[in-house]
Amino acid sequence: MSKIKYKFNTKSLTYEKVTVPIRKRVWQVLSYLAIGLVFATATILFAFKYLNSPKEKQLQREIAELTIQFELLNSRMGEVSEVLDDIQERDNNVYRTIFEAEPIPASIRQAGFGGVDRYKALQGFNNSDLMIETSKRLDRISKQLYIQSKSFDEVVTLVKGKAQLLASIPAIQPIANEDLKHQPGGFGWRTHPIYKTPEFHPGMDFAAPQGTEIRATGDGVIERADATAQGYGNHVVINHGYGYETLYGHMLKFVVHAGQKIKRGQLIGYVGSTGLSTAPHVHYEVHKNGQIVNPINFYYNDLTPQQYQKLIELSEQSSQSFD
Repeated sequence: MSKIKYKFNTKSLTYEKVTVPIRKRVWQVLSYLAIGLVFATATILFAFKYLNSPKEKQLQREIAELTIQFELLNSRMGEVSEVLDDIQERDNNVYRTIFEAEPIPASIRQAGFGGVDRYKALQGFNNSDLMIETSKRLDRISKQLYIQSKSFDEVVTLVKGKAQLLASIPAIQPIANEDLKHQPGGFGWRTHPIYKTPEFHPGMDFAAPQGTEIRATGDGVIERADATAQGYGNHVVINHGYGYETLYGHMLKFVVHAGQKIKRGQLIGYVGSTGLSTAPHVHYEVHKNGQIVNPINFYYNDLTPQQYQKLIELSEQSSQSFD
């Protein structure tokens, strides 16, 4: 119940009861309500702006943690990128060089991604720059890894091809050193054993007892095994691929046939003296891309450096051939 108010009337020198009009009372109430509403609104706005609810505080903690994780991820991707750069450097300058492959240009390895809207969904956030940069680095690393993977696939193919090449190149003597009667006759101008005239000798002669085993000097396919070539008697020709061929002449007999696949060191025949020959031996030739080459360059698999050097010196001496 509201208190009754009085005021002193100076004219009548009495206290008179104060009466407030209803309209004024309504305005007073409304003014109090308006002031209260203003303060309430200000308080709510302040709370929303500066005071966080428990859920908002939890979300802020999660955002802060995610930001830290993004920064750590960026740092780790930097380390991965450094390792990848090293792998790419070795790939270009070691692996691809060894196997005679062209290096992959940096313009291909470091190429970016097209499309201006690729990262549009990440824009408009407080940490948009961090998220976009992280996504870009991850995309770049992913693409570089894909290119590097394809490069290694190519290198593996080259390695397999190189292994086959190395197995196919003539690399041993057709007759082992312990089976030789004396040092081989050399490649070049020699005295013909029958006509006694200087003639170019297109191979090397390995003298050994009749029946000594003759072995293929590299992997390949038997191209010929017959006695139809003039002067060579029973002979075998092996096509090694990669432009290499070898010929083995004057055999007692051969144990292979045309079209047969052969491995280095596999028995192909026996030492004889068929054809134009003066003593049991095997006449051995190496051809590269249709050109006759000195077989002395192809014995590195079964000779020590000292034996190889001695063989070179002896083969260069002028002497008579056996055929």
